Order: sequence, then structure tokens, then C-alpha cells
Amino acid sequence: MRHAAPTHRRPGPRPILSLWGLDRVGTLSFVVIAVILGCIALAPFLTGYPEQGLGTPGPDRLVAPSSEHIMGTDRLGRDLWARILYGGRLSVLLAVLVVSLAVIIGTPLGIIAGYFGGWVDEVIMRVVDVFLAFPPLLLAIFLSALLGPGLLNLVLAIGLGWWPWYTRIARAQVLSYRQRPFVEAAEFMGVHPVTIMRRHLLPFVGTPVMIQSTLDLGSAILTVAALSFLGLGLPPPTPDWGQIISEGRVYFPDRWWYVTFPGLAIFTVALAFNLLGDSIRHSRESEHSRATNHEPS
Repeated sequence: MRHAAPTHRRPGPRPILSLWGLDRVGTLSFVVIAVILGCIALAPFLTGYPEQGLGTPGPDRLVAPSSEHIMGTDRLGRDLWARILYGGRLSVLLAVLVVSLAVIIGTPLGIIAGYFGGWVDEVIMRVVDVFLAFPPLLLAIFLSALLGPGLLNLVLAIGLGWWPWYTRIARAQVLSYRQRPFVEAAEFMGVHPVTIMRRHLLPFVGTPVMIQSTLDLGSAILTVAALSFLGLGLPPPTPDWGQIISEGRVYFPDRWWYVTFPGLAIFTVALAFNLLGDSIRHSRESEHSRATNHEPS
């Protein structure tokens, strides 16, 4: 009696939801972020009132959502859809600048502290502890009030309170690789410490810093909106999500659209960045776990 030869299912193509190692939630978050970034980049073409988005008053004050104004208008007759699109440009830009400043300050200090150790590590980490003693939002409010309004001042006010977290992350990574043979071999060969930190240790810091920065982008957008809501952001008529909510809170709930749509924009973007960062972290942890399990004993 002949037996059928065993058949082996060939692995099919990886589904689109598994690109870059992301799960479904991570990929959906990536798509949402891409769509939002595309909309704010194309803001002049997606609204019929670009001048109102930049602050020019309109003729129709506090009009409910309609076919002409899909998200209604504000107290000065400006189209809210246009204001939210242009405000998104500013909010995302500020978030990227804040996180970039924190990474640029915190990562090198963490690598230096972890590599040299001793009194260098002690001094840097004590400064980190001083900054971490203050809640980041409270420190941002204090610095923003001290520096005054302005894009650069707003970035400095938030970023100067966030760099210690990246110092800790970078230091922890460097400490875990500091005594590895490839680092000791480079030192034995007389390689300059700066070269060792840049070429041999920095690559191991990149992934956790990238994950943390992705998570922090959502938090940065929330912090920027919070400062703008308190009147510590950029001055009007600059479009800003927090500022729009601050202006519209006195009209709620009768003019519900005034605060609802910018609030949904903040919620959606912040949640998407947080879910994307969390998905990337789980993906990297799974890859590291599989690599560790397959290492020869």
C-alpha cells in the first residue's frame, strides 16, 4: 500500500501587520501616525481656509459642524479643521524638538558616566538625581514661566526636564557591556575612549533610546498642550491644540465642538505614539529573548 509523501507547508509571505516586527496594534498605530503626519503636511491643500488656520478671523463665529466647516468654527470665526491641521504641525514639531534635545543631552552623559565610572559617574548621576527630584511637568511650568513665551524657550523648558531619563537608560546599557571582551580588547589596543564609546558602545544604546523617544513623543505633545492651555505656550494667534482648548473651555458644553475636536487630536496622536513605542519595545524584547535562548551554552 502506497503512502502519500508527507507534505510540508511552505511559509507564506509575512502579513503586512508583521512588518518591522510590529504586532497589529503597533502597525495600526504606525498607520494612524502616518495618516496624521500626512494630513498636517498637506494642510494647505486639505482645507479651504488656510489663512484662518494661521490666525486670520473669519465671518462665521461659533458655527456648529457643517458641510462648509466640518469641525465648526471658533470664537473668531476661524475654521477649526484648519486650526487643528496647522496646530498639529506645531505640536508635532515641538514634540520632536523636545525629545531630540533630551536625547542629545542625556545620551552622551549616560555613556560617559557608564564608561568612566568613579567620580565622573558620581557627579553626573547626582546632577541627574537633582533634576529627577522635581516632577517634569512642574519643572517645565517653572522654566517656561521663567524663560517667557517663544518656541525655543518652550523646547528648553520641557527638554531640560527630560534628559535625565535618557542618561539613566544610556548608563545602564553601557554598564551591561562595559566589561565585554570587545571593549577590553579595544582598550588593550590603545583605542581612544571617545572612539570606544562612539563605535563600540553607542550602537547598544540606540535601540532603548529609540524606544523611549517614541514613547516620549506622545508625552511631549501632551506636555506642550498642557503648557499652552495654561497660557505658557506660544502666543496667539499661533495655532496650538492646547491653546484652542483653553479658548473653548468657556463655551463648553453649548459649543461642544470647540474643545472636543482638538482634544481628540491630542488623544489620538499621544495614544498612537505610546502604542507604537510599546509595540517596538515588545518586539525588541522578543528578539532578544529568542537570540539569548539560541546562544550556545
